Amino acid sequence: MTSSLRLEKVTPDNVEAACRLKVRPDQEGLVAPVARSLAEAYAQPEVAWPRLIFGGEQLVGFVMGFFLVRFDPDNLEDRLRSGIWRLNIAAGHQGHGYGRFAVEAVCEELRRRGQTRATVSWVPGEHGPERFYLRLGFRPTGEMSGPQVVGELDLPLD
Repeated sequence: MTSSLRLEKVTPDNVEAACRLKVRPDQEGLVAPVARSLAEAYAQPEVAWPRLIFGGEQLVGFVMGFFLVRFDPDNLEDRLRSGIWRLNIAAGHQGHGYGRFAVEAVCEELRRRGQTRATVSWVPGEHGPERFYLRLGFRPTGEMSGPQVVGELDLPLD
């Protein structure tokens, strides 16, 4: 992994490259393509935080955080959550720490906004990201969001 990891906003100059980013073929049914994520971010700019992940000058992934969302918007007693909405690491760049960097960056943004917990959901299965999120400290809550397992990570404020 390169020491010059950074997140960048999606711009007119990099949006096409972002939309070409592909995960491994066995993961395609587990995470939406970047183009869909960008459409969702455009439709919900008040909650979406889309960022591109660069290692040096190379685009290696995409992450999108979310802020203050109710999983069940019709239930006003459902608590507001913030966390990782989407994480796509390009097929040839997985296993090099880029995903960890992106999750930690979103968690830092959550802390900056005063949040004390990060939420993520994942499709269970052999090629899914469950082991990745568990290694980062996320723990299943026992809830499901549709077919996805919901996990949470406490974020103590420093």
